[in-house]
Amino acid sequence: TTNGLHSTDPLHSSTDLSEAKEKLRLKQEVGVISGVSLIAGTMIGSGIFMSPEWVLHHMGNPASSLLIWAACGLLAMFGALSYAELGTIIKESGGEYIYILRIFGSFPAFLFAYTSVILVRPAGLAAVCLSFAEYAIAPFYPGCSSPQVVIKCTAAACILILTIINCLNVRLATSVMNIFTAAKLLALLMIVVGGLVLLAKGQTQSFQNGFQGTTAGIGAVGVAFYQGLWSYDGWNNLNYVTEELKKPEVTLPRAVVIAIPLVTCLYLLVNVSYLAAMTPAEVLSSGAVAVTWGDKVLGSWAWLISLSVALSTFGSANGTFFSGGRVCYIAAREGHMPDILSMAHVRCLTPSPALLFTSAMSLIMIISGNFTSIVNFFSFMAWLFYGMTICGLLYLKIKKPELPRSYKVPIIIPIIMLMAAVYLVLAPIIDQPQAEILYIVLFIFSGIIFYFPLVHFKCHPCFLQRVTLHLQLLLEVAPTTRDAN
Repeated sequence: TTNGLHSTDPLHSSTDLSEAKEKLRLKQEVGVISGVSLIAGTMIGSGIFMSPEWVLHHMGNPASSLLIWAACGLLAMFGALSYAELGTIIKESGGEYIYILRIFGSFPAFLFAYTSVILVRPAGLAAVCLSFAEYAIAPFYPGCSSPQVVIKCTAAACILILTIINCLNVRLATSVMNIFTAAKLLALLMIVVGGLVLLAKGQTQSFQNGFQGTTAGIGAVGVAFYQGLWSYDGWNNLNYVTEELKKPEVTLPRAVVIAIPLVTCLYLLVNVSYLAAMTPAEVLSSGAVAVTWGDKVLGSWAWLISLSVALSTFGSANGTFFSGGRVCYIAAREGHMPDILSMAHVRCLTPSPALLFTSAMSLIMIISGNFTSIVNFFSFMAWLFYGMTICGLLYLKIKKPELPRSYKVPIIIPIIMLMAAVYLVLAPIIDQPQAEILYIVLFIFSGIIFYFPLVHFKCHPCFLQRVTLHLQLLLEVAPTTRDAN
């Protein structure tokens, strides 16, 4: 997340600085392969090991739940292609935040940054860490469900370890990401191969009369989509690092076209494998689907699954954390967040204030919520802003066709994407109105209280400067300048 930043600390020796700049400049060389691994590595997290039982629960049978998984992959693909065109028009890092800022202006962009930094990113991180905890401690409680207290403490420990890794060194954080991406691909391939062996042996009873008992309520389908799309979250991750891509106009669309179909195929095969090994009822009663699959198929080697799922979710949490600081940093750079969040550590050259803030918010989420409620809540907010960003693309396509863009997505794709976003935001509200959604909307608009005095009129109380100075000394951070190169 510190790519392209360097400290302006006078205590730094010039050799240190040039060395740091050299390291950071290496990161500005994200090609197609690194792009694919960034997208796939963040997408494959906890979802595919946790959400299948919930998708099946809401859809009522195996065949329609597989349809939901395929539809989610298609939707992620449409979204990523639409974002790829945006990324070639507005070649700045920061994802939705920078697009909303450049197209709709300061106020909506501030509301996005405010909800994203305080709620959406920490909620995503909390949900991934909770599922890491569930898998990491499942082997210690065979045959019964793990105590909530133990799960929450383990998840909190996971966040603290990630904070330390990411605050210490960018290179350490990226190597952790690469090692764990390899682990999670091996875990998924092991499940896929196991499933194909079972199917070859004729274990197909779960798929007979596959469509019996399908649920037809719009709300139920909407919530099933939330749980499925949660597993695809991360399809927009490359847009957070546009400034570091080699030839973004080529790399962005190409990485998307490789990564997302790859992940979709893996997800469908893994779901087929779960259903080959277990009856739908067994899938529904399992707290951790992949572990139950391991017990049935691998026997005494079942611990391998728990281990690889824990590694996979830890790696995904690291990726979420790594890119999460970026929205925080860029919003602070644009004057929408406190200055302290746009600073970097003078020796480690990591955006430690932004990372510490994200981890504090995630710990609060873990204490107060559970996996399913966090996912539904995260998805509602995320799709609200995806819809807004897609509106921005449609506006540019219709009103500003003359803007230079090296890649164009057919207009029907963002239209389908917008319809899906509207459906995903409205369906759960119409079908089962919940108080939580009202709280979320109130929270988004509570940003108005902060926007006008602090951002629009720039009324900064004097004590804020003093607080910033004390925090700078305490955290050993200094303002960053954008690297000229």
